[in-house]
Amino acid sequence: MTDLSANPFYTRAQELISSGTLPTLPLGKHVLDEGNLWVNILEVRLKAPSKAVLEAHNSFIDIQVPLSGSETYGIKDRDKCTPLGEFNEAEDIIFFTDPVEDTVTVQPGGQVTFAPETAHAPLIGEGVIRKAIFKVRAV
Repeated sequence: MTDLSANPFYTRAQELISSGTLPTLPLGKHVLDEGNLWVNILEVRLKAPSKAVLEAHNSFIDIQVPLSGSETYGIKDRDKCTPLGEFNEAEDIIFFTDPVEDTVTVQPGGQVTFAPETAHAPLIGEGVIRKAIFKVRAV
């Protein structure tokens, strides 16, 4: 299990989340520490669980914060997943063939953190939401 309390980039992301300013940030990528910490503000269409694909990362932790509506995420232990292909080093991502079975729903302003050992399938729900996705270097 990843120890997030010792990660300075995770701490900095939590400070920004706590500040309450995320909803005021414009769409796009906001770099907080080049190569170590950034946040993407997106407006995206949600999808049915059957269309969601589990993914995981090696070098980065995801913190996902729905801003305008609730969002559901598929979750599964990465070591119990079947890879869809090879790990993409350049994009720091691997996808899995497993269907979404277990989920967690996060309300606007709440957050969920996905460390490298957790596969996750974002964007489950209905409609369009505004959200923040932090990419935090795993240390």
